[in-house]
Amino acid sequence: MSKHDAYGTPAKPDNNCRTCTDFKYWSKQQRQIFHKADTPKEETTESSPASRDGCPLDKVALGRATWGLLHTMAAFYEDNPSDNQKRDMKTFLEVLSRVYPCEHCAKDFRKDLKEHPAQVNSQYEFSQWLCKFHNRVNVKLGKTQFDCSKVNERWRDGWLDGSCD
Repeated sequence: MSKHDAYGTPAKPDNNCRTCTDFKYWSKQQRQIFHKADTPKEETTESSPASRDGCPLDKVALGRATWGLLHTMAAFYEDNPSDNQKRDMKTFLEVLSRVYPCEHCAKDFRKDLKEHPAQVNSQYEFSQWLCKFHNRVNVKLGKTQFDCSKVNERWRDGWLDGSCD
């Protein structure tokens, strides 16, 4: 049986999956975000229109959201995936590399997939492959590289210092 708040809205799930919420909980979050958008905000370091609520994503915001999706998919990928799951993940990445809205990024993605085929035999292998792929992009963009030994801490389990709890 699920828990509900005082308004009858389902409470956040108790499970450890930070990415798993039902539609009613998500909808409630969106209403809260929408109402917050009507109130003045503090200045942020990102001042592009795309960084403001309700604006189309620019290349930076799209990239950040895409990396979040991909790393979360890798974090929750099966430890022992079936042949179908392996094929589906490879197909997903190949299709994403063809339909990604940033043409330059999509072309670079396809080139990297060809040179470094996706490794999808386990959650660990896939998350490490994706981290290394992301780091190759970071190098091209002059950004710092991420410590790939911490991918599950960052994208699945939460930081050991408890800051995600």
